[in-house]
Amino acid sequence: MTQEACPFEFNFDPASFKVGDTVSYRVPRFLGMPFAATIAAVHEDYIEIIDASEPGRAMRATRESRPVVADAEAGV
Repeated sequence: MTQEACPFEFNFDPASFKVGDTVSYRVPRFLGMPFAATIAAVHEDYIEIIDASEPGRAMRATRESRPVVADAEAGV
């Protein structure tokens, strides 16, 4: 069985986050299930990300290796 490469290249280093990076983020309600998003803005203690499924809406996320988006921010 051949394994396919992941179509995303994630940045897991919060110190080097920059606009345009792809991150794997979590929403607590979904128990750690990974989602992919693009960083739209980087702040000292949080980032703003955009999920491709909702390109017009930015979400605030924690600034850590796998950012967390609050349930309410994610709309769940």
